[in-house]
Parts: sequence; C-alpha cells; structure tokens
Amino acid sequence: MRSLLLASFLLGGSVAACAQAPTPPYDPNVAHRSIQALQLWPELQGELVLPNGDYLLLALRGERAASGAGSVDRSLGVDTRRARVAYEHFGSATWSYGATVQLVGNGSGTSVIPEILLRHRSPIFGAVTFGQRLSLERNFAASGIAPPLGSGPDGQTWTRLRVDLEKLLPLGSDVTGLALRPRLSYEASTHLRLQKATNDPDERTIQYTSLRGEVGVRLSPSLDFTPWFAYQTAYQQNLVFTDATGTIPVSGGKVNAIYPTVGLDVRFTLLPSGNKADRKQLPTQH
Repeated sequence: MRSLLLASFLLGGSVAACAQAPTPPYDPNVAHRSIQALQLWPELQGELVLPNGDYLLLALRGERAASGAGSVDRSLGVDTRRARVAYEHFGSATWSYGATVQLVGNGSGTSVIPEILLRHRSPIFGAVTFGQRLSLERNFAASGIAPPLGSGPDGQTWTRLRVDLEKLLPLGSDVTGLALRPRLSYEASTHLRLQKATNDPDERTIQYTSLRGEVGVRLSPSLDFTPWFAYQTAYQQNLVFTDATGTIPVSGGKVNAIYPTVGLDVRFTLLPSGNKADRKQLPTQH
C-alpha cells in the first residue's frame, strides 16, 4: 500500500511538473518545420531524338495533394497541370546546353516559365555518373496567381543548381535492353536579385530544395519508367504577427514547408534510323 501511495505521489508530482512547465516563447528567428500533405506527381514524357543526338522533349504532368483541400478547379483530377517543352544540344560527351518552356495552370490562372540550362555529366568511381545542372528561369504570370511549388511569383528570376549520382545496371546481355537506373539528386534554388531595394521583403538565402531518390526501369531503348520519392522544401520568410500587446511574436518568421512527394515518370523515346539506340540517355528528371 505504501508503495502504491508513493508511486501515485511521484506520478502526480511528475504530471503536475509537466503541466506547469512554461511554453517556450515563439522565436521568429528559428526556422519552424511544417509538414504538408503528400503530393502525387505522375508525368508522361515523349522524347524525339534527332540524328545528331540532340533531343526534343514534351512532358505533361499532373500535381495533386493526396489529402486536404486542393485547387478550386481540380480539372482532370489534379490541382496543377504542367506542360513542358525542351530542347537540348550535346556539345561534347560531357557537356550539353538547352532551353525549356513550361506552361503551369491551376484554378487561379496560368504561368509561363522559360528556362536556359547548362549540364555536365561525367563518370566517377568507374560506372557511377556524376551530373551537374545549372539553370536560370523567369516566371511570367497574371497578377495575384500563386506560384507553382519551387518557383517564384510573377517577375522573379530564379537560379537552380542540381547535382546527382546515378548508375546504370544492365540486367541482360543486351546493353540497350532491360536495365535499372538507381539515382539520387539534390537541387537548391534561389531568387536571383543583383541588388535589394529598401522596400523589398526579406528572403531566405535558399528558397527551395529537393532531395529525390529514384529507380528507373529501362524496358527498351524506346520505353522506360521511373518511380521516385522526394522531400521538397520551401523556405519561407513570413511577416511576424504579435499578440494583443504588440510585443510578443506568436506567428510568422521562418517556416520550412516540407512537401513529401511521390511521382512516376513514363517516357516514350522515338529514335532516328541509324545507331543512336545506344546513346547515353538522360534521366527522366530532365
């Protein structure tokens, strides 16, 4: 009985101590994590290989939150619709450059996002390929339209740097046949402004990152698909709101909004007549 009383006393004291522990004050200088709803991003790609090895790409993607409120206009069952056209020229075995244009639409309007890019890919540690992709893009949208995830609002110029590691694992004797392509990539993006005006809002140094892991499956030189998972993070600098006294911050400041994302890229490739079937094809994350 004494043991039960002592245990009850200690447990009650512990609970009371926890209940009386003060809540730490909100600090707007500390980054607060906010996990968002799971995103589902299926994409269909068509790639036309030119006789010189360059390619033209058309990609159609739907983006949808798996739970929670989505876009007001959920056409085709998705919140955001994205169409992308790309051209890339291979100047050498390791360097290429090109341009893309994206058309992004949701329930509130449409954005047009042109981009220029420079890419370098070379082997390291034998069969592992190390890739780097540097690009510059600008968003053109109607006033008041929320920017798509990973892009800035109307009139902003963004620069992106992506690095990745991948390895091609043939599963048969035919080097152009069935194969797996495990790959890990990391991308960081930021708003590019050469000089900050006095009335410009404060921003984080990096506004967006994406850590992506995938396993591509090449069925043939003309057909492959890639399931992938990514942690996409938007680094926000919001206005700070205070309590009724106007002195204690209760919200705002730095927020890291994390978007776990599951995707599936399906790609069809049209090859020219000749010997381009064994060319070094890029990952589906162009």
